[in-house]
Amino acid sequence: MSTTDDLNISCIHCDPSYLQFNMRFSIQKYFLQFVFTALLFSACTSQAISPAATSSPQFAIVPNTPTPTLIPSPTATPTPQQLLFPYTIDGLRNHQYQSGKIHIRQMLEQTDVYTRYAIDYPSDGLTITGIMQIPVHGKLPFPVIVMNHGYFNRDEYSPGDGTWRAAEYLNQRGYITLASDYRSWGESDIGPSFYYSGLAIDVINLLNAIPYIPQADASRIGMWGHSMGGGVTVKVLTIDLRVRAAVLYSTVSAEDADMINRWGPGCIGDLSAGELQVGCNSSDIVPLTLPRDLIEAYSDSSTDPDLLEQISSFYHLDLVAAPVEINYGTADGLTSAGAPPEWSKKLYQGLVDAGKDAQIFAYEGEGHSFNGDAWLAFMERSARFFDQYVKDAP
Repeated sequence: MSTTDDLNISCIHCDPSYLQFNMRFSIQKYFLQFVFTALLFSACTSQAISPAATSSPQFAIVPNTPTPTLIPSPTATPTPQQLLFPYTIDGLRNHQYQSGKIHIRQMLEQTDVYTRYAIDYPSDGLTITGIMQIPVHGKLPFPVIVMNHGYFNRDEYSPGDGTWRAAEYLNQRGYITLASDYRSWGESDIGPSFYYSGLAIDVINLLNAIPYIPQADASRIGMWGHSMGGGVTVKVLTIDLRVRAAVLYSTVSAEDADMINRWGPGCIGDLSAGELQVGCNSSDIVPLTLPRDLIEAYSDSSTDPDLLEQISSFYHLDLVAAPVEINYGTADGLTSAGAPPEWSKKLYQGLVDAGKDAQIFAYEGEGHSFNGDAWLAFMERSARFFDQYVKDAP
């Protein structure tokens, strides 16, 4: 109903007397219409509605209620356990490894024993550098030993450091040797690594690349690890079943709490600054670009026994399938850089208790790195071990 049109109040040229009459008439007309409608409505509602009168439409008065505003439920904050799950043994066993072919950067050296190459390979989006040595003599395809080096200050490290002596010895026995620099060493890209997890990922992705080496037998793989590389090796053994045998040399503890008690938790932030600090372990890589809650969870985990148990290889030795040979010097651990003999003994006992094939050998008076006759004896024992479980295994 438009009172403006019916009352003609927009007609500015109309006669005033006519306008007054028209207004009175319109008001009376609408008043009579209103009264007639009210009486009709009252008459309808006063009569009982019979079942036969269903043809008359029925109307329901719906209150004008406002549409409720949907308030999104708050996003749950991940717990430290959830944030660190990818770095636990179970998390690493469920990790989707991303690898590819080994790329030869250049040939570095050719001797009558081996040909040495500088290599790189992809590892979960990072480029990892390393060394590959292919024997000159032996029966093709060659079995492969993956060499895991120990800790070095990064500005002092060169590819092959910590593994070159053992690699040449094994090349003479007809083994290809592969030594990853790991992330952040050599010319590798930098990526996070909590409790050696990133280093273990790089080694497993190197295993994935072995089938692309034409001279390699990817079904016969062994692993050798010194110091920090021993810890990486044990972690890999709890995750990947392709390794047929492993030799550990002056290994760090398989229980991360032991290393935290000796060297402190990982250094957070700049790697070079961390290597100069006392009281933190710069073998872990914790960039400040990581989410803050993840860094805080990592920092808190160093004092959380339950989380450390989920992270530590020592509590997952039941997953190890390969036979393990452990070698240590009785004089190791006398300086902060060494690994106490108790760590090797503890690992050996843990493997035995888990029903695994394990051997342990002590070298009297030797420190963290063996020399002279002790080193030759150690390598001869290790070569025989690899021959038995890798080269000559069915």
